[in-house]
Amino acid sequence: MNLKKIKLNNFVISNAEKLTLIAGPCVIESKNHALEHAEAICKIAEKLSINFIFKSSFDKANRTSITSIRGVGKKRGLEILEEVKSRFSISVTTDVHEPEQCEYVSKVIDIIQIPAFLCRQTDLLIAAGMTNKIINIKKGQFLAPWDMKNIINKIKSTGNKSILLTERGSCFGYNNLVVDMRSIAEMKKTGFPVIFDATHSVQKPGGLGNSSGGDREYVPVLAKAATSIGISGLFMEVHKNPDKAPSDGSNMLRIKDLEKVLLKLKLIDNVVK
Repeated sequence: MNLKKIKLNNFVISNAEKLTLIAGPCVIESKNHALEHAEAICKIAEKLSINFIFKSSFDKANRTSITSIRGVGKKRGLEILEEVKSRFSISVTTDVHEPEQCEYVSKVIDIIQIPAFLCRQTDLLIAAGMTNKIINIKKGQFLAPWDMKNIINKIKSTGNKSILLTERGSCFGYNNLVVDMRSIAEMKKTGFPVIFDATHSVQKPGGLGNSSGGDREYVPVLAKAATSIGISGLFMEVHKNPDKAPSDGSNMLRIKDLEKVLLKLKLIDNVVK
């Protein structure tokens, strides 16, 4: 197996390198909110010597209800992410939902994220790959891990080989997800860096009727299990007050708990690697 190493600014993302953290609030709520959270996570990452990429969405296009808050929009969202990037000298990522968005966001962001529900959308994958940015593909809740090879090939058809694969749980009956840790081992066989999404994996899609529920208490549990396998990074949505968050509050980690969780994960990662 050819172990892929993805270079991002001053560090490398690889299943053999130390953990990379992708974190931030689920959705951009305001400029001040994004800057506050980016600064807080930066301080924790610097203290623990963890490579950090800030994530937040300008649009949540797959909300449960038509009345759900979607975000600040593409133009304002990219302006905020650009300020986060420049003020803290960090990399940023966000998700796209339409092929036309890819070139636009590539002017600011470092990693284009493909949502799990859209991971097989050929036109979206091709447009993302054509930007020559790093592409982080979330494995669909409905998809077997070995089927990710077809998605990888769609990106590679554009000449882009800077690919990350993210595990985020699989459908388990109605309104529930379960993580099969074998999925991480299977995706690692591709050689591409594997990220574990510790917060969406405890989500209960549509579980509250008009919104999704979740069990944030299990975020550290699953994160430790995934890290023990040997992964390249962790994806965690965090929030100062997740119970008041407009999106995914039930499964977001409280930012006050982040350092304690990361410290344990770093110790496990050091032993594994």
